[in-house]
Amino acid sequence: MARLAQTAGLTDVQQEILSTVRDFVDKEIIPVATELEHRDEYPQQIVDGLKELGLFGLMIPEEYGGLGESLLTYALCVEEIARGWMSVSGIINTHFIVAYMLKQHGTQEQKDHFLPRMAAGDIRGAFSMSEPALGSDVSAISSKAVKDGEEYVLNGQKMWLTNGGTSSLVAVLVKSDEGHPEGTAPHKSMTTFLVEKEPGFGEVRPGLTIPGKIDKMGYKGVDTTELIMDDLRIPANRVLGGVTGRGFYQMMDGVEVGRVNVAARGCGVAQRAFELGVSYAQQRHTFGKPIAQHQAIQFKLAEMATKVEAAHAMMVNAARKKDSGERNDLEAGMAKYLASEYCKEVVEDAFRIHGGYGFSKEYEIERLYREAPMLLIGEGTAEIQKMIIGRRLLEEYRFQG
Repeated sequence: MARLAQTAGLTDVQQEILSTVRDFVDKEIIPVATELEHRDEYPQQIVDGLKELGLFGLMIPEEYGGLGESLLTYALCVEEIARGWMSVSGIINTHFIVAYMLKQHGTQEQKDHFLPRMAAGDIRGAFSMSEPALGSDVSAISSKAVKDGEEYVLNGQKMWLTNGGTSSLVAVLVKSDEGHPEGTAPHKSMTTFLVEKEPGFGEVRPGLTIPGKIDKMGYKGVDTTELIMDDLRIPANRVLGGVTGRGFYQMMDGVEVGRVNVAARGCGVAQRAFELGVSYAQQRHTFGKPIAQHQAIQFKLAEMATKVEAAHAMMVNAARKKDSGERNDLEAGMAKYLASEYCKEVVEDAFRIHGGYGFSKEYEIERLYREAPMLLIGEGTAEIQKMIIGRRLLEEYRFQG
């Protein structure tokens, strides 16, 4: 079957990895995704398969047991996985954000301790910025860390933790006043802590509770949770990078990777929606011919395919920019914004093509219709992306008056 969204300039290794992932998605994910999603069941067998493929170590350097691949390779793998079931791509996304933050900002001891086990999939990562009253305003974080000898004591409540239950390592962003006097800009008084815990729910270590899964409209299977810290004691050597006050910048660096990931997820879900729509349009007959032969449906398919191509191109550009070592917040913001919006539109058009059957849980498009909205808010809303894009454009095109 001809495919949209091909990527030029890939190496033989990249093509082999993508071919392996695509086969895995077609054989191991798509046939079971809808059933597991309806049961809100964690896809353990699929996750074990990803572990065997080495995908949990895809971007982790070879010296730590990973494959040492680029963000582009990772994003293209995420696109394929999301095409099968978006929730599975969420399971590896937060893992990779934490691994990336460790690789870029961790001390040597932290890298040596965590990255080999993360590459093997024995440690699963999650990261936590948001709080119940926080939303997109990261500067309003109220969770705090207070120095007590060679430890820090953490208190506060975090929200919207993907992999909150199944993870064993959480990167948590909190305020830390040590060395940052009152009046310091909020983003300069934040610190990222590496919190190790047991997988599961309830009290997963003294002072740390994961209450349970949040019931969601879509994005099921993967566990989304709260995280409650009540005099949680963390040793000083678990401050990411070993220095307080750098957490905001570390998290924003990780979120840029996350935004490319969300763009890739949008591309994958949109691709699958197009596949379902174009297939159904050739099978469903009205007025004596397949609906694909009606001009109105052809126009809709043309628009859908063009949006899939455009989103894919922007996602690839953002990933390549990050891989080059250049600042990519503009490109990542644009890619995330466009891909998530286009994903919603392509899914809705495929839903319309299915007519009344799209409303039935027997058809895969019903699941995609509930999953797409998460991409509109995950890793920053459309409004946040527009703010980032607008500010960066004004930097690039500063008026010389």
